[in-house]
Amino acid sequence: METPGRHRPVLLQETLGFLRNGPGLYLDATLGEAGHARALLEAEPEARLLGCDRDPAAVAHARGLLATLGARVIVEQASFRQLPEIHRRHGGEPFAGALFDLGLSSRQLDDPERGMSFMAEGPLDLRMDPGSGTPAAEALKRVEERELAEVLRRHGEVPRAAHLARAISGAARAGRLETTSALVATVERCLGGRAHPRRLAQVFQALRRWVNEEAEELEAALSWLPAAMRPGGVVVTIAFHSLEDRTIKQALRGIQAAPRRLPPLPTSRPAEGPWETLTRHVVTPTSVERASNPRSRSARLRAFRRRTS
Repeated sequence: METPGRHRPVLLQETLGFLRNGPGLYLDATLGEAGHARALLEAEPEARLLGCDRDPAAVAHARGLLATLGARVIVEQASFRQLPEIHRRHGGEPFAGALFDLGLSSRQLDDPERGMSFMAEGPLDLRMDPGSGTPAAEALKRVEERELAEVLRRHGEVPRAAHLARAISGAARAGRLETTSALVATVERCLGGRAHPRRLAQVFQALRRWVNEEAEELEAALSWLPAAMRPGGVVVTIAFHSLEDRTIKQALRGIQAAPRRLPPLPTSRPAEGPWETLTRHVVTPTSVERASNPRSRSARLRAFRRRTS
């Protein structure tokens, strides 16, 4: 029986099936509870790992868990934007494989002090690194209403974003938005009744992505990856909502969004990018995994290989 709250690596066998690429240096850019990393190192005895996470609690946990592997593992606290510098500092060897698992860990979701979940009472913080940046409760006191509406639309695809932004901004400026439950109550008053969990999840997601600059961080990492991978190196990504998945598809397939007002040129063909797609269709958890680990249900895995020429 699975221990309640215990983190389980999502799509583990599917990840290993794509990521394993022989001896060499691998990157786990979202080390988390180190489940994927440990399984990879056990499956590839000659693999070495650079493991990074921006959450100091995850870094401390991973260092303890992987300590027995000695020099095969380097663990660093780093955001995606800091990956190029961390990579250079440790020699810059091209990666045989890289993993980006963009989900939250059970440790983060289940700790009320992190404010990541609308299901637990705690301070409205939402930061991935509690020692850096501004807590959501403070940031909301200063953001303009129009900007907040765009945050809700862009980062959470939240319906009635302008209406909700007005209510959230007003509550924050009045000092009534210090906790997760206060945010839930504000959303429900604005919507005129008990909010559907999906709507609350969208609001919390949007604010978390905004506070942590997650979209900008991911775009920076994806633009750096081609230069960091060896020819034939494999990248595996696991996204948990359509916004991240869309960013990954566009970046790794070399797709650039055309200006909305300009029709596509009928004779134009996209230039061949540095990546070969290994997953023709997105890979999702089996019904067995979804039943045993409900938090896996929205996971979407994609895999790409660095072209050799």
